[in-house]
Amino acid sequence: MRRFIGIFVFFLLNQPYAYGQVDSLRVLKEEEFIATVKQFHPLAKQGALLVDIAKAELTAIRGGFDPIFQTGNERKTFYGENYYNYTFGELTVPTWYGVEIKGGFENNFGNFIDNELTVGRSSYLGLTLPLIKNLVIDKRRAALQQAKLFSQQSEYEKKIIINNLLLDAYHAYWNWAKDFKIYNLFANAVELNRQRLSLIKISFEQGDRPGMDTVEAISQLQNLQQQKTEALLKFNKSSLELSNFLWTGSEEPAYISNNVIPDSIWAGINLEALELDGLDKWLEHTLNRHPKIQSLNLKISNLEVDRKLKFQDLLPKLDLKYNFLQKGYEPWKNINTSLLDNNYKLGFNFSIPLFLRKGRGEWASAKLKLRNVSLERQQQRLEIENKIRYYYSEITSLKQQSSYLQNAYINYQKLFDLEILRYGLGETSLFILNSRQNQLLFQLQKLLEVKAKFFMAQASLQWAAGRLE
Repeated sequence: MRRFIGIFVFFLLNQPYAYGQVDSLRVLKEEEFIATVKQFHPLAKQGALLVDIAKAELTAIRGGFDPIFQTGNERKTFYGENYYNYTFGELTVPTWYGVEIKGGFENNFGNFIDNELTVGRSSYLGLTLPLIKNLVIDKRRAALQQAKLFSQQSEYEKKIIINNLLLDAYHAYWNWAKDFKIYNLFANAVELNRQRLSLIKISFEQGDRPGMDTVEAISQLQNLQQQKTEALLKFNKSSLELSNFLWTGSEEPAYISNNVIPDSIWAGINLEALELDGLDKWLEHTLNRHPKIQSLNLKISNLEVDRKLKFQDLLPKLDLKYNFLQKGYEPWKNINTSLLDNNYKLGFNFSIPLFLRKGRGEWASAKLKLRNVSLERQQQRLEIENKIRYYYSEITSLKQQSSYLQNAYINYQKLFDLEILRYGLGETSLFILNSRQNQLLFQLQKLLEVKAKFFMAQASLQWAAGRLE
């Protein structure tokens, strides 16, 4: 009878520590979870809004080059006398090169019109040309260039937001998957030890086992129950942390239900068989393509435009204005005649600040800002390189640790199996058997934790390279 119970306990305790298949459970795979985060998470949507905002602002800035048409009429009569009647229309067409082309018409009549105005119908066609300041660049052109750069930069800012979001999402998923496996590890251990306690009680009542074994079995069961409770608390916490990344299509928060479990295939993967590109390849394809570096490159280009604009304030302002005049509403008529012979209006404006303090100060400030961002880019490149080196070495280390722990787990499993046989034959004590079991559980728990860290490190390496999107 004693040997029969011992052999029965061997088969009972030698069951694998894995969660049983339950038809009502639904497995949430990593790729499904990440796809949900990218589609519905508010931060992911905010990243897309950054791009839309930049496009809208670019459209608004382009409005600075829209042609402008304006017209108006002003008249005055007093005690039956017509003082004046002014009517005008004008079309202004700004160009990329800083030249403004204008064309318009006037119709002025009355007894007291302004002497500078032309009586009757007249028209004009002319331009305003900056000769020194604002010839190369002006505020309108600078704003458009900067808006284009900001539109490109917003794409990289979006990638940075998604990259950071997905890193946290990957870590949340793997913590959840790890805590689920560890909880079920202890849940199965508790159930198996509860059954073992029942068999030992039967064996004790029949006189095959001492009362000490019953106390030992109860102590082991209580210890495992405590670890199961602690594991359940961690699993519940990681489930709530995972729920932080789950949102519905109607922008309502979602929560993990009790019948949703993580995929468990990862626990049986041999990490040594997974290949990883060389470190030099990771560095080569990352340092100049990282969205953070690309964003800083565009920021530098933006500040370079601002520096060129600020330099214009160091130049004197000299604008030439010319209008070709014509009677009637046909300003293009007789335009082949000498433009400086007759029927024209010509003038210029010149100005320069005497001390140029505003221009010198703003230009110096623009250069310092440019230098500041250049230094920031150098620092970011160094930090990105060091992060890649760290996570690459961590992945290599975790692969080795996993191999050592896997071999150690196999050996502990053999020792535990042999101890069960010896216990069934009465050649060892329950205390030693429980010690073997605790060592096996601890080793399996460490193996699961290292494997979960490996997959987190993989995500962290992708994050350091700016590839999570």
